[in-house]
Amino acid sequence: MQTKHILGVLAGTAAVAVAAAAIAQSDAKARVDSAKAAGVVGEQADGFLGFVTASADPALKAAVAEINAGRAELYRKAAEKNGVSPAAAGAAAFETVVQAKLKPGEYYRPAGGGWMRK
Repeated sequence: MQTKHILGVLAGTAAVAVAAAAIAQSDAKARVDSAKAAGVVGEQADGFLGFVTASADPALKAAVAEINAGRAELYRKAAEKNGVSPAAAGAAAFETVVQAKLKPGEYYRPAGGGWMRK
């Protein structure tokens, strides 16, 4: 009986942790989306977010880092699956997915170039 209780507590704790992570990711996305609309953060040709203008906001820096870490993991998995480097996977994601989702007025930085506004 004790084991079932412990397993139930662990499952409940894991569910709370997953929910907390989802909320944190949602908060990070909201911060980044707002910063993209304000022209502070933009998309880069390597598939990662970058700062168009300097930001002193630690919460925004953490949000960008969190999203970039998630993207790095996705690019690593895609690279393994397709036999390419993670850098190639990130660049391909920028070309095929990210560019298509850019909204008018948002910034992006093509390979070898400076920041441009869509």
